[in-house]
This record gives sequence, structure tokens and C-alpha cells, in this order.
Amino acid sequence: MKKKVLITGSNGLLGQKLVGLIADDENYDLIATARGENRLPMEPGAYVYKSMDITNRNQVMDIVSETKPDFIIHTAAMTNVDQCESEREACWAQNVDAVKYLIEASEKIKSHLIHLSTDFIFDGKNGPYDENAKANPLSYYGESKLAAEKLVLKSKAKWAIARTVLVYGIACDMSRSNIILWVKKSLEEGKKIQVVTDQWRTPTLAEDLAMGCYLMMENQATGIYNISGKDFLTPYEMAIKTADFFKLDKSLISKADSTIFKQPAVRPPKTGFILDKAMNDLGYDPHSFEEGIKLLAEQIAEV
Repeated sequence: MKKKVLITGSNGLLGQKLVGLIADDENYDLIATARGENRLPMEPGAYVYKSMDITNRNQVMDIVSETKPDFIIHTAAMTNVDQCESEREACWAQNVDAVKYLIEASEKIKSHLIHLSTDFIFDGKNGPYDENAKANPLSYYGESKLAAEKLVLKSKAKWAIARTVLVYGIACDMSRSNIILWVKKSLEEGKKIQVVTDQWRTPTLAEDLAMGCYLMMENQATGIYNISGKDFLTPYEMAIKTADFFKLDKSLISKADSTIFKQPAVRPPKTGFILDKAMNDLGYDPHSFEEGIKLLAEQIAEV
């Protein structure tokens, strides 16, 4: 018998990748949800779309009760770190209150909740981190995501948490750029760019994150899993690798210290994840950063 999966945030980057992955799987019936109109590139047929505002408890309870999914993959969130700093009420509503409603709905119908979290719950003093590392967020975004994790941990629902880092990729109808697209566009236009050398991450290809969530669902995994890329890089190193791949002028890229950029939210200096648990338990096998650039290049060529 087919299992039902409900995805929140299906219009977003991860949401689109998950819909593309799961819609082709005959073992699952898929319910895609997001706020407002459906912006997915594929036509409904392989999935059902329902408009759902995750900050509206009644909508969440009604739609989850109506569709009765076996799994809920919760990708929707307010992820603009600086916006979260200045719009705290909206941040808390989307990143914490919404999780409370989804937990309540999951407990009611016994859904398995897979919740997305972030490396920004850490202070970045001693990354890369494993799943047992102590959280200490530096930003309001990080605080909100940690508060959501604590709700999930205490819930009576069957649950899993997928933590990730600096997700990049290309999706339909997306306004937000990523480091690869930004570097490529800037260098093609002959612009000089400054890129920081004092932050470290394990950048995550959106397709890899979708596969990680899928593997957690397939294995009915519970607990916390780190799902990110495997290469531990500075943004400067990412920029150089991007320039090398596209054969662009690296002399336009200069090293910078993060203190020169005035941003409302504090960024943790050194995060990144140790992936042993996901690799051993789930068979998770992410692309290298170079392979991720190649995949993006192929997708750009198809547009």
C-alpha cells in the first residue's frame, strides 16, 4: 500500500527538489503545500497541491487531518538571517509556532515528522560538528531554529531532524541567488568581488539535501542527522573553484575579512558537519562541491 507524504514549502528550493524526487516514486502519494499559488514547474498529476499557511494553526490542522500523511517533511521556514534579525515576530511565527502546529497535527494522526534545521544553531567556534555537539546560536534565526528543535525533541510524534548547511541549487521561479551563480555572473560582467576567508562551511547541493530527506523517510529514521556537503570550504575557496570551472578571471576575486561586511545578524565563523552517521545509517553519499558546480552548469544550460 502506498504511503502518503506531505511536504511544506514546496515552492522553495528544497521543496521543489523533493517534489521532483518523490513524485516519480510509485511507492508514495505526494501532497505538496506552500503559501499561495503553486509555483512548481511540473504539472499536478503526480502530486496534489494544497495552499497552506504554516503560521495558521487551523489550516495546518485541517489539511493534515484531511490528507492523513504517513510522513511530513517540513522544509518551509524563514531563512533570510538578516531579515529574521529585524522581523522577529514573523521569524518566530514561521520557524517556531508553525513547528508547534505541525507537531500537534503529527501527534493527532501519528505522522512521522521530518524537520529541517541548520548549522546556525551553533556558535562556529569549533566546527565541523557532529550530531551531539552543544548548540549556542549567535543570531535570532539560529535561536528560532534551536527553539523549534527543542519542540520536536519533546514531542510525542515519531520524529527526525535533518540539519543542513548553506544550501545551493537552481529551482524554477526562484529570486534568490547562491554563491556559484553570484560569482559566475559577477566575473562574466568583469566585476571585482570580495569574498571572505574567515568562515568555513560544508556547502550543500539541494539535490543532496532532498536525497538525504528521502533516505530518512525510506529508512523511517528517527533522531538527528547531519545532511550537508562533504567539502569543508571557505566562501573564497568556493569562489575560486567556481571561477576555475567556468574558466573565468580569478584575478577579479580578492580575499576579505567578514568584519568588513556590515550585516545585522552575526554569522558563526566555522560550522560544517561531520556526516559519518548519515553515511553509515542511511547510505547518504553527497556530491563534491566541484560535482555540484557541474550539475548547476548543466541545469543552467537547459534553461
